Amino acid sequence: MSAKRDYYQVLEVERGASAEELKKSYRKLAVKYHPDKNPGDKAAEEKFKELGEAYEALSDPQKRGAYDQFGHAAFDPRMRAGAGGGGQRGSAGGFHDPFDIFREVFAGGGGGGGGSIFEELFGEQQQRNPTGPRRGSDLRYDLELDFEEAVLGCEKEINISKLDQCETCHGAGGEKGSSIKPCGTCGGRGQIIRSKGIFSVAQTCPDCDGAGQKIDKPCRSCRGSGRRERSSKIKLKIPPGVDNGARLRSAGNGESGTRSGPPGDLYVVLHVREHGLFSRDGDDLICEVPISFTQATLGADVDVPTMAGRTTVRLPSGTQHGTVFRIRGKGVQNIQGHGIGDLLVRVQIEVPTKLNAEQRAKLVEFAELCKDDNVHDDATGFFTKAKGFFKKGE
Repeated sequence: MSAKRDYYQVLEVERGASAEELKKSYRKLAVKYHPDKNPGDKAAEEKFKELGEAYEALSDPQKRGAYDQFGHAAFDPRMRAGAGGGGQRGSAGGFHDPFDIFREVFAGGGGGGGGSIFEELFGEQQQRNPTGPRRGSDLRYDLELDFEEAVLGCEKEINISKLDQCETCHGAGGEKGSSIKPCGTCGGRGQIIRSKGIFSVAQTCPDCDGAGQKIDKPCRSCRGSGRRERSSKIKLKIPPGVDNGARLRSAGNGESGTRSGPPGDLYVVLHVREHGLFSRDGDDLICEVPISFTQATLGADVDVPTMAGRTTVRLPSGTQHGTVFRIRGKGVQNIQGHGIGDLLVRVQIEVPTKLNAEQRAKLVEFAELCKDDNVHDDATGFFTKAKGFFKKGE
């Protein structure tokens, strides 16, 4: 079974999104993936259920607080007492039927740009003012980072190609002195009515693209659209502590709007390359350090790398393979500003594969001196159990 996705990612909102933004995004996505609009599509049905679960959790302040603190564990019955998530209701997993959530949200109206459930599902969700300003589309950019850049933070400059305001007509769409007339196809409404069986459905006019008007002398540079494809350089500040898959929002750096509408946003998805020495577990760094047999046996001071240089770990005599030493405050800065993680040093004892005659002789002498006196307690227990096992088989 695949791991649950983050509820904020499911609803395509930032963690600090308001209740209004949550509802608006839920309405849009729930309509998109509703089973009635995607008959027979199991993937869409699962996404619809996932949306209902995410919205129910985040729209309730108490549940949202528990989720922000404990993640999905907040709704695990085994963790319920620790997460303070009492009063879970509904079907399995503590959530209502997703269709009940859908009906509840749409019955309440508001918060997402109106219309009935029927209009939302089958009417392409009519705009209240189809001829008014239109916000530009959001864009996505995938950015690769080195491990150090993600941990320590950095600045990046990227090039993106996007629809930007036409420099010739400044977004107006027409040449100087041109006039604007109502669209003859839709009569200036920006929409046309098409019949689907016994129903009539309003759709965006294909002739004026919903503008409700046409320019008699379109701009030659942009052909009347008011926008042109252009390459833009954008500087990004990557905060310390970002992780693989993190999404950063660069406000206003999406595509230009039309009819004086605002621009969209740019969402940068981060992909962090693996490191040769370090791996990551949340805000903690993990480093596997090889040590010799003699260092483990006798104890030693070992230099280990950190993201800020070197530090020393003191190994006690008798250190075992796989022992983890924690170095406080040498991990990753928490992205929310809640302190810094630790560096976990896991020692790996390397056994020599080649010995000269003198080394072998000394080890043989050492083995004779030790016999079973210096065997680790766990090993002694193992051999005691093994002897008993073999006696049973005799």
